[in-house]
Amino acid sequence: MAVTIRLMRFGKKGQPFYRIVALDKRAKRDGAYIEKIGTYDPMVQPHKIEYDKTKFEAWKAKGAELSEGVRKLQKFFK
Repeated sequence: MAVTIRLMRFGKKGQPFYRIVALDKRAKRDGAYIEKIGTYDPMVQPHKIEYDKTKFEAWKAKGAELSEGVRKLQKFFK
């Protein structure tokens, strides 16, 4: 099973909120996920990114691919 780390959109129209999740590469964007890794809130300044570093690194070590959105956010991970 190919796994990807991707953003899952929540919130209402005009007020997005995202979960950073690990899920099957073939799954839909808002489909069932394997594990929640963190959250991203672009509506506050500065943008609020919270994630579990151990889970993120564990999934990357297992060969999970990063989506385009997560790759852009990765530079803000501390």
